[in-house]
Amino acid sequence: MCQKAFGAFYAPLVSVRAGTLAWTRGEPARFRSSNHVSRGFCRACGTPLTYEAPDGVALAIGAFDHPEAIAPAIQYGVEAKLSYTDTLHALPVRRTEEDAAALAFLNSLVGFQHPDHDTQAWPPETGGAQGHRE
Repeated sequence: MCQKAFGAFYAPLVSVRAGTLAWTRGEPARFRSSNHVSRGFCRACGTPLTYEAPDGVALAIGAFDHPEAIAPAIQYGVEAKLSYTDTLHALPVRRTEEDAAALAFLNSLVGFQHPDHDTQAWPPETGGAQGHRE
């Protein structure tokens, strides 16, 4: 279920069962993905945010401003793991800016998702999402 919910090979999550969770910009929209689980997402951009089960809430690590500070501690649900994910590290690598054919497109991108830092208000009062370079 997590692969479909995240549209990815896996869903990196951090549990907040023992912590306190307070939404500062309104509650996320929720989709009831099973008879026991709801999944929260940003109603403005669709970013997956939560996995909510009877035993607590887990947050999507990739939605944090500094996801590198939250290292996963366990791999859970490995029975559904795609076999090739163990070999991803061996694939050739290329940095985004090395794709010469895409440079003009990449340089013209303006993102409409919330920037990776807090803001006084979102979206800005000037109306709509204020663009920022990806």
